[in-house]
Amino acid sequence: MSLNKRVSAILPVYGWIPLIAEFILNSTVYGGAKMIAGGWHHYNMETALDQAIPFLPWTLVIYFGCYLFWIANYVLTVRVSSREDAYRFLSADFLAKLLCFVFFLLLPTTNTRPEITGDGMWDMGIRFLYWIDSADNLFPSIHCLTSWMCYIGIRKQKSVPAWYRTFSCLMAVAVFISTLTTKQHVLVDVAGGVFLAEICYLIAGRTALAKWYGTIFDKAAACVFGKPGKTLSRG
Repeated sequence: MSLNKRVSAILPVYGWIPLIAEFILNSTVYGGAKMIAGGWHHYNMETALDQAIPFLPWTLVIYFGCYLFWIANYVLTVRVSSREDAYRFLSADFLAKLLCFVFFLLLPTTNTRPEITGDGMWDMGIRFLYWIDSADNLFPSIHCLTSWMCYIGIRKQKSVPAWYRTFSCLMAVAVFISTLTTKQHVLVDVAGGVFLAEICYLIAGRTALAKWYGTIFDKAAACVFGKPGKTLSRG
């Protein structure tokens, strides 16, 4: 079996390089902003309502578990979408992550985290989370943005069962809640992530962004997998 047929059996050939690029961009934006703006003044946008939200360490399961949700839904979106719809989704995500980088530099934010004194399993898990993820790069929340993109990508795909589309919406909302109850984010971060996902998806649908994005990644896929006319299909 040719390389093209092997990879397209899992995912349309044109989706591989963009998804890898999305992962690299996400990591670069998050890590790069920390390196550049880590020592800058950070603004705290907590409200009294944020402070009233209970701290629930066990929601760490949702906070970390959403990574599997992201992988599943990004791959699913590309699999079930037409090339045009897939590129709209991917270009919107790409634009959103670039704008996150701008926000992280122009408006560095932080929040107040609770002091963890216990030695239970959830206490140790939260301490680990706080150790690997400092309290910055908060607005907008990439966790919430990416989770909502997982729903945006399939919400109108009739080939995806209605129950899974509903689950994806509820899962995204559960992630929103987990970012608040683990004290990783505040309400404005959640709202910012959802709004940015929606506005970037709208931009990608009403401008030439998706077309430009597709042209670039079609050429990249052609270099790796062969000529577009023969290889850039679902196999």
